[in-house]
Order: sequence, then C-alpha cells, then structure tokens
Amino acid sequence: MALDRASGSRKIVEVAVPVPLYQCFDYDSGDLNPPAIGTRVQVPFGRRRLVGIVTGTHDHRDERSLRSLESALDASPLFEPLDRELIEWTARYFAAPIGEVYSLAMPVRLRAGAPAEWSPPWRWHASETATSQTSTKLGRRQQAAIDALLKKPRTDAHLREVSGLDRRGLERLASLGLVRQVTDSSGEQPAAAAPAPALSAAQSEALQRIGDRGTGFHATLVDGVTGSGKTEVYLHAARQVVEQGGQCLILVPEIGLVGGMIERVRARLGLEPCVLHSGMADGERAEQWLAARAGHPQVVIGTRSGVFVPMPRLGLIIVDEEHDGSFKQEDGCRYSARSVAIWRARQRNVPILLGSATPSLESLHLVDAGQFHRVVLPSRAGGAELPRVRLLDVRAQQLDHGLCFESQSQIETHLQAGGQVLVFLNRRGYAPAVMCHTCGWVADCSRCDAHLTLHRGRGRLCCHHCGLETGPPQRCPDCGDRQFAGIGAGTERLEHALSRRFASEAVLRIDRDTTRRVGELDARIARAESGDARILIGTQMLAKGHNFPNLSLVVVVDADQGLFSADFRAAERMAQGIFQVGGRAGRAERAGEVLIQTHHPDHPLLQQLVRGDYSGFARMALAERREAGMPPARHFVMLRAEGAAQDAVLAWLGESARIGRGLFDPSVAIWDPIPAPMARRAGRHRGQLLLECDRRAPLQSGLSGWIAAIGALKLARSLRWSVDVDPQSML
Repeated sequence: MALDRASGSRKIVEVAVPVPLYQCFDYDSGDLNPPAIGTRVQVPFGRRRLVGIVTGTHDHRDERSLRSLESALDASPLFEPLDRELIEWTARYFAAPIGEVYSLAMPVRLRAGAPAEWSPPWRWHASETATSQTSTKLGRRQQAAIDALLKKPRTDAHLREVSGLDRRGLERLASLGLVRQVTDSSGEQPAAAAPAPALSAAQSEALQRIGDRGTGFHATLVDGVTGSGKTEVYLHAARQVVEQGGQCLILVPEIGLVGGMIERVRARLGLEPCVLHSGMADGERAEQWLAARAGHPQVVIGTRSGVFVPMPRLGLIIVDEEHDGSFKQEDGCRYSARSVAIWRARQRNVPILLGSATPSLESLHLVDAGQFHRVVLPSRAGGAELPRVRLLDVRAQQLDHGLCFESQSQIETHLQAGGQVLVFLNRRGYAPAVMCHTCGWVADCSRCDAHLTLHRGRGRLCCHHCGLETGPPQRCPDCGDRQFAGIGAGTERLEHALSRRFASEAVLRIDRDTTRRVGELDARIARAESGDARILIGTQMLAKGHNFPNLSLVVVVDADQGLFSADFRAAERMAQGIFQVGGRAGRAERAGEVLIQTHHPDHPLLQQLVRGDYSGFARMALAERREAGMPPARHFVMLRAEGAAQDAVLAWLGESARIGRGLFDPSVAIWDPIPAPMARRAGRHRGQLLLECDRRAPLQSGLSGWIAAIGALKLARSLRWSVDVDPQSML
C-alpha cells in the first residue's frame, strides 16, 4: 500500500526493525502521511529492505538527514495498544532488542510483508468421484486427505493435521477434480461436544476453588499427579469462558502435545480451535494468527510464541506442563513464555491456570509467597493406581547395550502378560562416544569441546552441539589400529538391542532423529497410543502429556545424568523427567511399574522418587536453593559472549563487570567472568558473567543503561553476545 500525501509538516517515524540492536530507528516521512503506531512499514536498512513496526512519531527537532520510509503495509494497526504493551514489556524485562521481539510475535509471512488480510474460513469437500480407492496415482498424504474428507468436510489446518498435506497438495487434488473448496461465513461446523466424564471430588473441588476467585486476574497452580485429570479441569474452566463469549489461550511446551490437546478441545467443547506452532506451513500459520486477531476462534492452542498472538476477547490463559524448559527460548530473544503469559494475564485482568504433575520450583516458591493459589489433585482419575517404582542397582553388573539383566527380564514378563513397555533414555544416537579399543583415543568434535556421537544407521559421527558430521575413521589417528568401540548407549542402540532380543515384537523409536519429517511425530505417537508397537523407545519427547492405555512398564536406563551436573537445575529436571515418564505407566486397569537403573541407589533424590514423593523432593530442593542463594530465592542475569579468541571474550566480559559495578545498585552482586562449561563450541570461544540479587528491581533498573554501555565498547563489535534474564541453563 502506498503512503498517502500529507497535508501538514514532515514527521519523524520511529520504527522497530528486526535487527539485534537495542533501539528503534528514525525515518523521515517526507511529505507523506506518517502511518499509525502499530502498523508495518518497509524501510531501507543498510543495503537491505526490512519490515518493521511503527512505535511512535514526532516532529523534526533537528536538521538530521534521515532515510525515508518506502511504503506502509497496513491501513490500520496490526498490533493494538495492549499487544504493543505486552511486546514492549517482554523486550524490557528480558533485555531483548525490541525489533526482534516484534518480529518474533508475527508469523513469517507477515514478517516478510504479506498482506494482513483475513477472510472467513473455508472447507474442503470430497467430490463425487473421490473414493478411498481412487484410481488416480496419488501420494500417501493425498490419499489420506481424501480419506479424511470422505468422512466430513475439513479446513486446511485440520487436513494438514490428519494427513500432512499442505495447500499446494490440496490444489493438486482440486485440479484432478477430487476435492472442491467451499467458502462460507461459518467455516467448519462444530461437532457436538462429547459427554465429559464425571469429575472426581478433587476435580470438582479444584474447579470450585478456581471459580471462587472470580474472573479477574489470579494465578492458580493445578498440581496433579499424572493421570489425575488436570486437562478436564482446564477444559471445564475454558467452557465457562467460551460460553460467555470470551477466548481462551492454551499453551503447550512442544509440538508433539498439540494434537492431543486439539482432540480434547474438539471433544469437550465441540469447536475447532486455532492452532499455532512452528511445524505449520507459513501461509497456514499466518491465516490462523489473523483469525485469532480477528476474534474468530474461541480457543487458541499454541507452543511458545503463541503467547503473543493477539486475542481481543481473551478471558483465560492455560499453561500446560508449566515446568517444562521448552517454554524458555535459548537463543535470540531469550524470553520465557510462562513468564510472559503470567504478565499478560495480569495485564488483561484474566485468570491463568498453570498445570503440572511436577511443578517448577519457581511456581512452588510463588505459592509459598502467596502470589499463586494452589489446587491439588492427589490421585488418578477413575481409580487407577500410581505405578510402583523400584531402583535397580547396576553397579558391578554387565550391561547389554545399556540394559541390565533385571530390566530385560521384566520387559519380557510384561510383554508376555500383554503389556506395553517404554524404555526411556534422554540421549539419541547409537553411542555418545567412539573410542579406539587399543590406545583409548576418543573421536572429538574439531569445533567443540565435546565428543562425537555415533549414528550407526546413517554411518556418521555427529556433534549434537554444532551439527558437524563426518564419517567414522578407518584407522585410529594415534595408533593406526582399526578396532573401535562405541562407548555408552543412545536410543538407536537400544532399538538395535531390543529388536534383536524381542524379534517378534514391533519396536518403535521416537526421538528427534525419527521424527524430522512433517507429520511423522503425530503418526508415531498415534501408533504408540494404539498399542500396535509394544516396545517404545524414546527421549523426553515421550515423557509428558501422552496417554498410552496399554503401557505397564517404564524402564529408565540412566537415572544418574542429573545427579552430578555443573548445572544446579539438573537434579530438578531429572526428577521431573523421571516422574513424568513414569507417569505414562498404569493409566487404565493395568497396573504400572517403573524400573530405574542407577549406580547410586542410596542417593536421597532417588529415594524420594521411589516413594513417589515429588512434593517432598521439591521441599528439599527449595530449602537447598534458599540456603545456597540460588533461584528462585535469588534472581540471576547471565551475560554470555563468544568470539575467535578466548582472551578477547574474557577481556570484554571483565570490562563489562567493571562498568556494571559502577552502574548497578550495590545490592547486585557481579561475579568475575569465567569460561563457559563448554568453553568452545562451533569453533568459537565462550565465556559468561553472572549478576545476582535478592530482588528483581535493582537488576531490572540497571539493565538498559548497562547494555548500552557495554555495547559501545570497541571489543563488543568483534563478539557475539547476549543477555539472559532468569537463565534456565548455566551451561
């Protein structure tokens, strides 16, 4: 859209541009009308043309020579005042460049300047010539789409979900006369809501206590054991909001949990939700975002960045698996969607529900401080029992590809009884290291301080930190021998061993390596839930949110990873992971059992796990954190830097520390800089500097000035650096 001619004086337009710089940039509107705040504009930036957001306008105050706006892309603001306030708070709190946060809050299509126009949804119908045995040669996804349409008309988003087919594939089917598109104002007709199961006494009490707190802002932690029916509590609360004409935002930590939540919303509420996650096609995601902004869908389900989607009638926010680390972005704008969601609920004066079977220590700390309300679901819905947990002492035992004899014996016993087994190991690949059997040489990454992982099926050695890949060596570079051994076990090795040991059983591995293709994760989860594959092997992708009715045994292969880590959060994550994956077992009538292999069976943390006492573990961990002055008792900010030379990195961090001690309140402790635990990654040297304080305010008040000062240092131009507020990883 071209800018209109102005009738008044020239204006300066402030634009947030998607670059890693902590400022907005001024452009001259010339003799054109300046666009409204919150609209997108195309601007020249260096040699590039970028799409930015107008954040303000003012009269010319000096004789600066400014570059001019090229075009305005929106007739009215894309972001309304409350949306801008949310984005600008995120940029301030997490010390992120404002232009990058605005860019993050938009779908890719809108970032690129595509029109922000939304029209009512459409439905695809199967034509009279389409059958489940269509004679035309079709791909697997195309035939799956036709099979779905033969049951009922569906939207683009729903078809992609059930078949993996994108719009281009649908248009191909339309050109063959097999499908047709119908546009109307109602979109896909909602299905009748399925009768909800009877609520338990604990669920009813939880809903009553949530309702008693009213419709204004309040934060409630829904603390329920796995299988206790937390989702039913969410959806009953959502139904009340929807029936009153409001919108509900549901956030889940991973794409793999979206499908299950969609089905629950359809079944319980009888409506088609809006869906937003990074696995969607760009056009589809933009359509869904614009629909939510128009107030069309009453329920929006999204992963991390979904927290920013504009919703004019927002009445409730739900954060499922609130403890999950995936809610924190670890690169670029290092924001926490959980924290942003809480602030947004307060901003909009609406309730927020945060649910987990293993609540974060941050949430439990806020409960103790009286800032969160807590409701507890102490038992499983339908009378199902929690699984029995046993520790297996593997000291001095010979392990077969990571599994001890007792684990293999119990796997066989449960399979013979008709059960399903899940073997959990949060380490992909065949072996985490390859060693020369003769001299002990280990294959290391040439760019990182890390070993290379063997991926046997691909015949490659891979670095899981920088992505380097190479073929396995033919000879040892130190001694010339050809005898190599894979040290340790990953999920691929477990798959190989169990497929050989239980040759008559279907073995299904679910990790990042097996789910790269679009739709593959949903397909594998569906196969696991159906019971078709009776031996499941997986990483944390399988640890939460899924319901496997036939699962009776969980084997945790290596429980010791989090006991002695340099990261103070490792034990918390390990406990959460084991409780979550163990909770997959024994959901229905079948009793569940969890076996935990360990070299440290007397460790107090593991003893808490055996007792099934996550609350006891959390109380113990919180007391330790408070005594040690660690989050959530204190607040951290981490400054990270990387560069070609370690001396330059540490010198800049040291100068940053010196400047900070002169700028921050004396209550802010600034440590001396140190190399990162992985001091070299992707060929660059890394260092870090920690700031901490008992209160957030002194940290926040000094951040912007400090960032401006250290960014102006000469060395800063030769380094990559970032500020991480409330860091979730110290590595």
